[in-house]
Parts: sequence; structure tokens; C-alpha cells
Amino acid sequence: MEITWFGHSCFLFKDRSGKKLLTDPFDTSVGYSVPNETVDIVTVSHQHFDHNYVEALPGIPAVIDKTGSFCVNDISIKGIQSYHDKYKGAKRGNNIIFVINMDGLTVCHMGDIGHMPAPEDFQEIGDIDVLFIPVGGNYTIDGEEAAKVSRQINSHIVIPMHYRTSALSLPLEGTEKFIMKMGNSEKVGSSTLVLEGSLEGFNKVKILDYKSQL
Repeated sequence: MEITWFGHSCFLFKDRSGKKLLTDPFDTSVGYSVPNETVDIVTVSHQHFDHNYVEALPGIPAVIDKTGSFCVNDISIKGIQSYHDKYKGAKRGNNIIFVINMDGLTVCHMGDIGHMPAPEDFQEIGDIDVLFIPVGGNYTIDGEEAAKVSRQINSHIVIPMHYRTSALSLPLEGTEKFIMKMGNSEKVGSSTLVLEGSLEGFNKVKILDYKSQL
């Protein structure tokens, strides 16, 4: 699988057959270059401007923005109910955690989760190879909380998202707190990470550069 980060919570997953899935596309106000990718599937964790800008994408991808189980182009996707805040959605609404089986890997994109998952949530998430988790606080869990969640899920690879960079226009924290709590962190030095073969070890943090399309 090839994983490319466009910034914020937007990632492109491409399998060995060329199928493409994009997560949480953002609009022009966020600060990053808006993705211009023709993809097969788009997942939307919640209906906020920095996560649901599907109309800018070329073509007519299948859009998954609900909880439940789905299968599109032999890619299985499970949407799990969660919340954007610590008050069961009363402040910022609902959020969907997506568990995606693609190219022999199980990945989990936690969207804008704003609370510690309950034991039954962890059970439903299950065994994960690659975890994508927000760490910037303010609108979501912060770096310390994200580290606790990551260790509970215990995936092979953890990729932080939704945090402050030089391009972002939103008031978020950086990755420092998360990295300090997790350790075992590596800067990839690229917007793209290629995963081949079986994954070894657990909770290896990979920090991607965001992709600029300017």
C-alpha cells in the first residue's frame, strides 16, 4: 500500500492494483493545497469544511459518510459511531471512525475524535496495522490523550494527523506532546509512505511531510 498525506486528516491510500481511497478532503480555507485526485472512494468522518470537501474532487467517487459496513471495489469499510467532543456530540456533533481493509492491511482513521473511546469501541475497532489519529487538541483529543488511545489500539504503525504545521490556518497544537509520550518516532521526510510485506513491531510513529500541489 502507498499512503500519501495531503495535510490535516486527508490521506490517499493506493493499493497494488491501483485502487484509490481518500479520507477527509478539506476546502481552500484550511491552508493546504486542495487534493486534485481521481479516486474510487472517499470517506468523510463528519460534515465540517475541513473534512468534507468532496465536490472539489474530479470524477464521481463513492462517498462513505455514514456508520455501518460497506464494500466498494473489494475494499471493505466499517464506520464506527463516535463523537467530536467529550459531551457525546453536544458541542461539536458526531464523528465516524473508519476501519478499512485494503491491500491486505487493516487501517483505522479516527477522524476528529474528541474523547477517549469506551472499551466496546476498542473492541469494535479490533486489530489494526496502521492507525491515523488526531493529536493537535483544541477540536479533538490532544497529544497525551492520543498516545493513550494509540497504546490501547497497539497498531504496528501510528501516523499522527490534524496538528499544527506552517501551512495550517487552524489553531492546533503540534506533534511535540504526542512524540514525547510515544517515543519510537521517525520523520519519513516525504509525503508518501510505502508499506510492503508484513509489518513488525508495534506503535512505531511515522511523521509524514504534507504534499504540496502548488
